[in-house]
Amino acid sequence: MLPFPYLVFRTVIEQGTFYKASVVLNVTPSAISHSVNQLETELGFPVFIRSRTGVKLTPDGKKILPLIQEIINDQNRLEQVAQQIKGLDTGLIRIGAFSSACINWLPPLIQNFEKQFPKVKIAVRQAGFNEITQAVKSGQLDLGFTMLPENEQGVVSEKLLEDEIYCIAPENFKTETGISVGHRDLEDYNFILQQGDYDLDTKAALDHYAIQPTAIQFSIDDQSIVAMVEAGLGLGILPALALQKMQGEVQILPFNTPFFRKIALVTSSQQRLAPSTKQMIKNVREFISSKYPSGVLTIEDARR
Repeated sequence: MLPFPYLVFRTVIEQGTFYKASVVLNVTPSAISHSVNQLETELGFPVFIRSRTGVKLTPDGKKILPLIQEIINDQNRLEQVAQQIKGLDTGLIRIGAFSSACINWLPPLIQNFEKQFPKVKIAVRQAGFNEITQAVKSGQLDLGFTMLPENEQGVVSEKLLEDEIYCIAPENFKTETGISVGHRDLEDYNFILQQGDYDLDTKAALDHYAIQPTAIQFSIDDQSIVAMVEAGLGLGILPALALQKMQGEVQILPFNTPFFRKIALVTSSQQRLAPSTKQMIKNVREFISSKYPSGVLTIEDARR
């Protein structure tokens, strides 16, 4: 059985306070405090810095986090294999995904998986690309949909799809060709995008067209970008998947030089061996290959 202080340690990190952790684990706050004190006594150093607003890890606590997380994951894998041996398909899959993957991919994926394995629980966290990759790396997530990471140690990445990037413009926006967007069309315009996109594949398009950082504004989410473009506040840059269920009186225009973001599935080398995670990876591959046989997602595919 997993030592309870280890489970408390992880839950406090996830919830941010002893009280919230006690609610999740269905114990009293004093039981949480006692378990943390017990862990700190056994280790010989504090793992949390307490304050009125919550707790955060000490430097030593950060060092042991991946080790304790791996112990928890090993225990989960052991329980899954034991249940599988007994003929039961149980377990927990923790999935991380960015916004448009949560909206367009996870509902049918989870619905289909639950029909196959109704006893397997699935937890979903929506987050940014880097946060998902780091959570998989630390063992807080079992698998994640994110941008293809470059030279990231500690995770196994598998490219799923190339997602074409488009320019989002007001309805009255005119281009020289009337078909696509080029250098001259983009002069003297501000651009609106999410902060997390700027350092990734979207930046390649901005750099190609010599868009300066001073011309870039940041928005909260994809739908906010469309709303700001519709109001005439600038041009947006969004990939096809993000536009699949978007609404707004805007134009979706291809760039005269196509650009793509590379969407990947990331897992850890050990967690991908868990029976339920392995099955989910298989389902994801089948879902993507059947939906996008070319391996590329365009706005025409998204509108189907």
